[in-house]
Amino acid sequence: MKYATLAFAFITIVNAANGQQSVVSEGLVSAPVDSVWHAFTTSAGLESWMAPHASFELRIGGTMQTVYAPEGKLGDASTIVTTVLAYEPKRMLSTKVAKAPAGFPFPNAITNMWTVIYFEVVDANTTRVREVSMGFGPDEESQKMRQFFDRGNAATLAELQKRFATTKK
Repeated sequence: MKYATLAFAFITIVNAANGQQSVVSEGLVSAPVDSVWHAFTTSAGLESWMAPHASFELRIGGTMQTVYAPEGKLGDASTIVTTVLAYEPKRMLSTKVAKAPAGFPFPNAITNMWTVIYFEVVDANTTRVREVSMGFGPDEESQKMRQFFDRGNAATLAELQKRFATTKK
């Protein structure tokens, strides 16, 4: 009999005092924090679950590049370039999109958004991942982008959970 370890995920919209909204995605990943950190902060780790083509420089000002199309390649027009703003190893990673892919529908709003990802040890084989995306304004473009990331961040977290789901026979 095969079964997968189930984990939870949820998304909330948080209204900040300044009128901006945050998208919060949170869930449990069935893996030690070292493994989850590696999956987020190395090229091979990102390619194991997030995108078929990825590179990552873990340093302040370093870049994460991802291409989601299997036929694409790093550096082409579909490459997303994200800058590392700050990190605390195995606890927190903060990033901001520096270059959106060609045709991204929210070119102005993306310049105001940043993300903080928290990694919390639950036990030796479980990590809580909490992703908070901020910088969404009240304008229409920003609100549509918030909805886009509301769905997208949930899907990304689900892919991470699938990457580490265990199967027992």
